[in-house]
Amino acid sequence: MKKPVKSKIKVGVKALAAAANQTRLTTPDLVILSLLAERPMHGYEVNSTLEARKIRDWAPVSRPQIYYSLDKLTKLRLIRASADVSPSAGPERRVFETTALGRERLADALESRRWTHHRVYQPFLIWLALSWQARPRTFRKQLTSRKRFLEERLHEERLTLDDVLAEVGHPYHEAVWMIELTIGQLQDELRWVEQILKDADRRAPARNSRKN
Repeated sequence: MKKPVKSKIKVGVKALAAAANQTRLTTPDLVILSLLAERPMHGYEVNSTLEARKIRDWAPVSRPQIYYSLDKLTKLRLIRASADVSPSAGPERRVFETTALGRERLADALESRRWTHHRVYQPFLIWLALSWQARPRTFRKQLTSRKRFLEERLHEERLTLDDVLAEVGHPYHEAVWMIELTIGQLQDELRWVEQILKDADRRAPARNSRKN
């Protein structure tokens, strides 16, 4: 008799978890909700705006995610479709706008502590920690590849900053601050990688290891 009870409890827990996932707003949900808070858009325009503003450089919002989020946000009554378009029209043609509840949920989500305390795990730092297991030539090769990547990104971000400044007309805008932060981080990491490349031949294992 106990097994069916345990089984029901597990099913109940799974159902609650599934329901929580349906109501919890993910980063893509919040990005799309924010875009629609600016002005009503249809799905195609949301995607075009993501590309034009290079939002995917800092937020993981794929094209399929757009339509998943639009459907989810509509069901949660955080956005609504324009009454001017037939309800049978697909998300590419239907124009969506935020509701008062949607704007409230967005504002609530932006007060979460996770935005300021969340840790990001950088693949390159993970690689560096494990690199002592790599073949000898790989270490310098990968560092050189990272250096090229940083130089290319730095060039692109500087061009983007010029475009954004021309568009917004002043330097006191969140988009400007974001790009300036990115440029500063790229410059710091580039100097750091260049220094490691200079010291690469002096690389050696730890002299003192901990003893249990």
